[in-house]
Amino acid sequence: MPKQVKLAAHFPGVNNTTVWSDPRSGSQIDFSSFEHLARTAERGKFDFLFLAEGLRLREHAGKILDSDVVGRPNTTTVLAALSAVTSRLGLAGTLSSTFNEPYEVARQVASIDHLSGGRAAWNVVTSPDAWTGQNFRRGGFLKREDRYRRAEEFLATVRELWDSWAPDAVVGDKENGVFARGIDRFAHSGPQFDIRGEFTVPRTPQGQPIVIQAGDSDEGREFAAKTADVIFSRHGSLESGKEFFADVKRRLPAYGREPGELLIMPAATFVLGETEEDAHEYAREIRYQQVRPATAIQFLEQVWSRDLSAYDADGPLPEVDPDPDAEPLTWGRVRHEKDPLAVAAKWRSIAEEKKLSIRELVIEVTARQQFVGTARQVAESIDEYVQGDAADGFVLVPHLTPGGLDAFVDDVVPHLQERGVFRTDYTGDTLREHLFSR
Repeated sequence: MPKQVKLAAHFPGVNNTTVWSDPRSGSQIDFSSFEHLARTAERGKFDFLFLAEGLRLREHAGKILDSDVVGRPNTTTVLAALSAVTSRLGLAGTLSSTFNEPYEVARQVASIDHLSGGRAAWNVVTSPDAWTGQNFRRGGFLKREDRYRRAEEFLATVRELWDSWAPDAVVGDKENGVFARGIDRFAHSGPQFDIRGEFTVPRTPQGQPIVIQAGDSDEGREFAAKTADVIFSRHGSLESGKEFFADVKRRLPAYGREPGELLIMPAATFVLGETEEDAHEYAREIRYQQVRPATAIQFLEQVWSRDLSAYDADGPLPEVDPDPDAEPLTWGRVRHEKDPLAVAAKWRSIAEEKKLSIRELVIEVTARQQFVGTARQVAESIDEYVQGDAADGFVLVPHLTPGGLDAFVDDVVPHLQERGVFRTDYTGDTLREHLFSR
């Protein structure tokens, strides 16, 4: 039997993934946008919808980035609302382990699992910089190794809270009233957290909601192998996908886990056309819309830490080197400040070899896994990755909000179903059943 493809839909923000200037692009705030994408994903029998999270508006040169604003309704609020307009689709949200508390997150995720009938998932992330921490009372900065130590204990503590209610803890007796039994007081004492009390949310339909982890680093891979149900990754080729897949799966036996207990789901974009040529031309147009001239210069300034506004985005890279001692110009996103001179040298080599302008180089180095072609070709490519052990499935990131997933559901999903590698209907009620039932 062929492996079954897992599919998730990512609701993207206003950034260089989306083409927010397209007339078909809708609101990032109105609930109707979230509802449209969720209903479309459920119509396509997707496993889950995924929401990322930003904890501070991103800035560049002292101004809010017009192309990268993360301001939108709270993740858990949106997922709770979506639970009322969907019935089978999993609902996954990102919550930081750096600037939240275990008791708070345990309550939020357990509540969504109850409201949705067992469809909740939590994407565990760490938050890397003190600039973001200024929005929180503790502020401050955690070193990379400390962030992962906190995240590991954070997750373990949350799971203790979820398990503190036995499955039969709530008993309803109409004659004698409702009473509870089998509720254990929790007491966790560790390097990061020292809490004790009683968890207020009964055991959820899944018992343990799905845990997702996103991280390509060695620490992230090990953390996922030990604790996660799903790991997000970002790989641009079949070969690199196979290497990541093999590396993560080989780590599982050390924690008493089987290969099928952790699903690997890279993020991917897609572009469809009537012919392969049409699709590639459309994909090129989309990339140029995503990376505008100003966006390309801003991206370069993240590495150079210099004002490069005088440079032509359609011209060559600056001859001047990055300033490794300067304050970063961009705050609130991943930067390349560790060794900007090495990054610049690498990019110069790529630009010289391929004769790329600044804008073309940024398009080149920011490209993620992309499926381009006819609907049948895209289905075949996705299946090739899954059957070839380069992935267990994909988190699809449409370039339009909220209707960017429509064509995939209408045109690609039927081809996957014809190949016998994707469900024609849901066979379970919970997200755990969607992901792991045979």
